[in-house]
Amino acid sequence: MEYKGFILHHSRCPSINGKGFDFWVGLGGAVYAAPLLTDPEHIHICLEGNYGEADQMPQLPERQQQLFAAGKLILELAGRYQMSPLVVEPHSQTCPGAFFPWNDLVIYASDGYH
Repeated sequence: MEYKGFILHHSRCPSINGKGFDFWVGLGGAVYAAPLLTDPEHIHICLEGNYGEADQMPQLPERQQQLFAAGKLILELAGRYQMSPLVVEPHSQTCPGAFFPWNDLVIYASDGYH
């Protein structure tokens, strides 16, 4: 398959409802894969938590572990499917949420894993 990039979701997205993503990244960094990839153009990654409400965001230590795991997953998948790890898009204007910490999601292959 030739993928164009990655789509990020958060678990409070109303269109998720337990399906529609290829990988789930839990708080603390656990990664779970769906049995099959769901979209022929993008790989969908869902991050546990609500990034749409400032007072409901995951706590810092868990969030850091989650974002590290998500960045590592993106780099690994980009290598496996020979695609750019830098094409990471939000699912919609409200997902992964207005408070998603895009600047904390470090994806830069030449640095390796942080």
